[in-house]
Parts: sequence; structure tokens; C-alpha cells
Amino acid sequence: MENLTNKKILFIICGGISAYKSLEVIRLFKKDNAAIKTILTKNAKEFVTPLSVASLSSGKVYDDFFNIENESEMDHITLSRWADVIVVAPATANTISKFSNGTTDDLASTVILASNKQIFLAPAMNVRMWHHKSTKNNLITLRKYGYKIIGPNIGDMACGEYGEGKMSDPIEIFNEIKNFLINKEKNGKLKALVTAGPTIEHIDPVRFISNKSSGKQGYELARSLNRRGFKTTLISGPTTLDVDEDINLIKVETADEMFEATKKSLPADVAIFSAAVADYKVKNIANDKIKKNKELTINLEKNIDILNYFSKHNSLRPKLVIGFAAETSNVNENASKKLIDKNCDWIIANDVSNKNIGFNSNYNEVTIHFRNNNLDKEKLSFKKKDEISEEIVDRIITQIN
Repeated sequence: MENLTNKKILFIICGGISAYKSLEVIRLFKKDNAAIKTILTKNAKEFVTPLSVASLSSGKVYDDFFNIENESEMDHITLSRWADVIVVAPATANTISKFSNGTTDDLASTVILASNKQIFLAPAMNVRMWHHKSTKNNLITLRKYGYKIIGPNIGDMACGEYGEGKMSDPIEIFNEIKNFLINKEKNGKLKALVTAGPTIEHIDPVRFISNKSSGKQGYELARSLNRRGFKTTLISGPTTLDVDEDINLIKVETADEMFEATKKSLPADVAIFSAAVADYKVKNIANDKIKKNKELTINLEKNIDILNYFSKHNSLRPKLVIGFAAETSNVNENASKKLIDKNCDWIIANDVSNKNIGFNSNYNEVTIHFRNNNLDKEKLSFKKKDEISEEIVDRIITQIN
């Protein structure tokens, strides 16, 4: 079994009764040869001591934002760059609120805001605090930022109540983070390609033909792949979406440009063709703006079918080819046909006539159709597009590893 040698974990302990469990998590990481540095918040020191943490971790314990001894090191920057992952356990309601709102009033919150690493939260709080709308909204925001939430569990609490809000057991926290780190290392050897957004086909210098695709699902898929360690390229048609800085973003406009960019970006281990590529382009683009007349006839010709071309290419075909089927009727039937016709390994189908999961929605509901006859089609029920992406990437990792 692989261990965590050469993996660096920054552990943040916040002020809650569950802080004592964090010592056991640190012990498990240390036993598995991980390097550990720890930040104790001011309130955490009411529950555990810097000495006990240092003894278990064999690493430095930080607690002061401005430390004269290390003033030149700019700890919040140094620590955020040093770590492979950041673990916050227990993550109290107050801490979750600060992270969600970008508050930076101590070393822990400043490190979090300065970090571009994967952050894990292990929440621990009273059941009513856990179910409060403000906590739920804060967690929605943090998940959107890419934070991973471990737990909490249901059980008896120190306050005497029973319910959800109990910090996950140390071994659960340890296993989830270890699996993430090991899989990320494996995935780091893999290359992923995602196409996303619409394409536009020019009529003249002013007008063009396009579609309603927002690119949101494709961008979330690229983000999920990247955060799991894949070397990710995102080829995007025109959108206003942001992308993680370490994703290789290639911006295009037309279907021809997307085809050429895809060709140059292959080979890849996995390719997800989620872009809504225009089926047709204008045969003769006007050099000048077309003046208004009673009638206008535009002659169209077919664009190259990007998915079909690369899924059937002998040398450039990715190991796993995933296409999308945005349908308005007979969704499953059309998806099954597309799976065979386009020689895909998977087709991910959704009903874009449903405004709740349409192009501009932040939510989706999809069905995955597999070419492998041993696998039944699988429905991923209604949820946010970032969550759908995580579930899809989970299945990608299972298949290619």
C-alpha cells in the first residue's frame, strides 16, 4: 500500500470541542510519513496545546499572524505555497463563514485566501448550527470554490444533543485525503482535453450565427479534472466564464478554429466534447456589413463533425472519448444512436428543453450511456453542475485507472 512520503499537509485546527480528534488525524498522517505543519487559531489553543501538536506532528506549529521571529518569511504566503493540501479540522461555523466571505483576520484565514491548493473541511458544530441557512449557503459558496467537505456525521454531541454536526472520525478524514493525494499523483501523469461553450459562424463583420450554450458544464468538468491532478486543456468558444489559472485555456470562435485547436492538443488520455459546435457555417462570408434589404438569403455548408472525426481517428483518438447529447425530445433514444454513430465510449445526455437544467442554468440532470455492454446507463439526478462534474470525473478515474 502506498504511503504519503514526500506529501506535505498543512493542518489548521480551529476552536471547537472536536479539536482533540485532530491530534489523532495528525498522528495518522505522521505514521504514514507525511510532512505536517500546523496552524492553531486563537480559540483552538483553549482545547489543545501547541506542545501536544508539535510532539505528534514533529513539525512547526504556527499561531501568531505577526511573528517577530519569522516576520521576513511572510508565513501566510510561505505556508500556502508549501502545502500539497490544506486540512481544516474541526471547521467551525465561524471558520466556514469567514472562508466563505473572504475574511482575513488571522493567520488561518489569510493562508486560505492566499492558497491555490485543494482545501478539505471537516465541519463540527451543533446540529442547529449545521442546518442553519447561513451555514448551508456558506458551504454552497465554498463547494463552488472547489473546497471538499468531509462529513459531518450523525451522533451524540458534547452539548448533549443528537444529530448531524459531529466531526468525522479521524480515520475517515485520513482515508479521504490519502486517497485524494494518491489518485492525484496517478492522475498527474494523465492528459485531459475538454471542449466547451458555443461556436459562432460569421455572416459579415457584424453578424454571426450561434447557439445558447453557456459553457458552464464544460468549464466545471475542466475544473474538476484539473483539481484531481489531470493536465487539463480547455478549448472554449466565446463565454464570460472564469477558469482556474493552471488550466491550459485555448479560446476560439468558429468550429474550424475549435477543430484545429483540438487537433493540436491531442493525443490525450481522456477527451470530453461538451462544446455546442455549430453544425453549419456561412458558405461565403461578406467582407462588409450587409445592408438591410427586404430579403436576405444565406447559403450554409456543413462544418466538420469534431467529435466524429477524432473518435474515429486511428492515431489521435483519446483512450476515453466522451460526447454530449443536448436534446429536446427522445433524449435517451437519440443519445444511444449518437453513441454508436460517433464511435464514443460514453455519451452524456440531457434535456435542454427543461429550463431548470438548460444551457444557462447552474443545475443539470444527465444520463450517461456507455458503449461497454456490461454497464447500464446511469442517471445523475438534478444537482448543481459542479457536483455533476465531480460525479462524472469520479467515474472517469475509475474507468481509466
